[in-house]
Amino acid sequence: MNTTQLLLSGAWTQGLQLFAALSLLIIIHEGGHFVFAKLFKTRVEKFYLFFDFLFPFSGLLNFSLFKKKKGDTEYGIGWFPLGGYVKIAGMVDESMDKEQLAQEPQPWEYRSKKAYQKLGIMLGGIIFNIIAAMIIYAFIFGIWGEHYLSTSQAKYGIEASEDAKAIGFKNGDKILSVGGVVSDRFDANLTQLILAEAKTVEVERDGLPTTIAIPAGTIKKLLSSGTNKNPFWSFRTPFTISQVAPGSAAEKMGLKEKDSILTINNQPIAFFDQLQVTLLQYKNEAIQVVVAHENNTVDTLSTTVPENGKLGIVASMDPDRYFSTVTKQFSIGGAMVKGVTNTFDKLGFYVEQFVFLFTSKEANAKDSVGGMITFAKQFPTEFTWLSFLSLTAFISIILAFMNLLPIPGLDGGYVVFLLFEMLTGKKVSEKVMEKATTVGLVLLLALMVYANGMDIFRLFK
Repeated sequence: MNTTQLLLSGAWTQGLQLFAALSLLIIIHEGGHFVFAKLFKTRVEKFYLFFDFLFPFSGLLNFSLFKKKKGDTEYGIGWFPLGGYVKIAGMVDESMDKEQLAQEPQPWEYRSKKAYQKLGIMLGGIIFNIIAAMIIYAFIFGIWGEHYLSTSQAKYGIEASEDAKAIGFKNGDKILSVGGVVSDRFDANLTQLILAEAKTVEVERDGLPTTIAIPAGTIKKLLSSGTNKNPFWSFRTPFTISQVAPGSAAEKMGLKEKDSILTINNQPIAFFDQLQVTLLQYKNEAIQVVVAHENNTVDTLSTTVPENGKLGIVASMDPDRYFSTVTKQFSIGGAMVKGVTNTFDKLGFYVEQFVFLFTSKEANAKDSVGGMITFAKQFPTEFTWLSFLSLTAFISIILAFMNLLPIPGLDGGYVVFLLFEMLTGKKVSEKVMEKATTVGLVLLLALMVYANGMDIFRLFK
């Protein structure tokens, strides 16, 4: 399989994972509306995964891939895969059924229910998304537990990107605090740097504390850097050879998979960045390489470094081999509690990101908007249940939050009207609701087109 085929295979894996996750979460969300509607004896006329019309134009291209009527409800799968809906009798929604709304209200209709009942129906989808995240996280903690690298255990320090080196970081720096905050988890340090817009990072260098000033524009550069760029910093770890390119200098000199390079011309080599720098020093020159093999034997090999400064190997970093990661296992009860607390931690984290995008001087909300391609890229190119479930739970939280935004056409828009009704005792007229919902749906369509258009633009860029 060549590189192009691998990329396509990886993209398909990512796309299918996103499709499966969204399909499941749409059913859960709409199921929340459905359950609360039934709880308050409200008729549900349709329950659809995806739209059976060209969203948001309810009268265009009306057809289903599958549908079946059971009781008062038609269950189906639409052709337009950008969401789903339940059609609740007597409600202004995506279907824009004005004919029904022109008739006298019936006891089984949404508009005949009390305000608190309508509020429950509207919040049902959001509630179910939050509960789904809690259950998934509880399952994850119950099966896999919790594993992470603590900042203090990153004993080899960081591997700094070129951007990080440009402002003063060096390979091997050990992070002590970011903006004065000491984070237990290593991966939380970069998040802290961005969201807190930290002005300084304290590191340990050669056994001494060193303060690095973060210049203005660093956060903006971090946020605008593409997904293909190396991370700003990552934990530094020794490496072994995982692959040797056929016909390369590495193969000709006798390097093999799982070999470890110890020295080059008597210069110690422990990390991949050291290997890269050393090879560039000896371009077109002969080198002596001391290698440790998998069977613990040691050889001295020789070669001439090619013009490009590369031997033709792929490095493999195995953190579990060199680090003592924090591992926590949970009982059934503990996993359930952790699932709840982690859901609200993730919700708070996402809200913090959302607010940051619109309040930070260095963040640009326009550049952070993404569509289906952006979402798909969050999934790994190789399927694992742990990553799939983790991302599905987080997307469920995102859907809950986004649906709560006070935009007409979203659940949050209806909630605003209902709160007005509950506080004043006056109902918002159906005509106002229709106009507001129409405007909201058109805005949502424009946002979807823009977000997915930005994805396509970035691909070509």
